[in-house]
Amino acid sequence: MGLGRFLIVVGAVLMLIGALISILPRLPIPIGKLPGDFVFRGKNWVFYFPLGTSILLSVVLTLLFWLLARR
Repeated sequence: MGLGRFLIVVGAVLMLIGALISILPRLPIPIGKLPGDFVFRGKNWVFYFPLGTSILLSVVLTLLFWLLARR
């Protein structure tokens, strides 16, 4: 694959990610607030560990890449 084609693909992927980031807050799926997402708050700090969201994202991406690899 040539450099030009690679840059076009990277640009398209970045556009899709940008569109998803702007659309996700409007969806009824509580990404970032799923069961298993931990938030620890101290007096002057907050630690956020999105375990449930990470697992969901991992499953979705695994299925997507598996389907693409079969093609």
